[in-house]
Amino acid sequence: MNHGLSDRVRMVALEKFVTPAVRAGKSQFSVAVRDLMRHLQAGGFPERNWPQVCTAIQAGKFLRENGLEIEGVDGPPKKQSPTVVVRYRIATPEQTPFAGAVELTPGGREANTENPEAWAFRMTERLRGLMKEEIAARGGAEGYMRWVRGYDEEEG
Repeated sequence: MNHGLSDRVRMVALEKFVTPAVRAGKSQFSVAVRDLMRHLQAGGFPERNWPQVCTAIQAGKFLRENGLEIEGVDGPPKKQSPTVVVRYRIATPEQTPFAGAVELTPGGREANTENPEAWAFRMTERLRGLMKEEIAARGGAEGYMRWVRGYDEEEG
């Protein structure tokens, strides 16, 4: 299993599901794998990678880092399908890494309270997305490398 992809799954789940639930003051929330996959695929995540998504959001690492407990997992017996829905309980708000992290700027807007690791991951994923688009626009990796090296100008 690719650990980089699992990290991306956990980061998107945190951003799209966990953080909004905590900020809304909820003590329980759920994550539908199908919905999470939609967010992931928008960023270029491989299709049909349900098992990795299911495993990543049920892993002890994800639960510990975010102060969560699994209340239940709905879906087929193996719990590895796009129809899986994981139901979480926030163990205690004090255990979440972003407890009390919602700060307001003097203008009343939320301040960026993202930790350096989360910021770096978000920025590299954004750059990865830009590069993916640029490479595709140049006809793939080989076309992009030819463009970078300037061969297209010499030949054309």
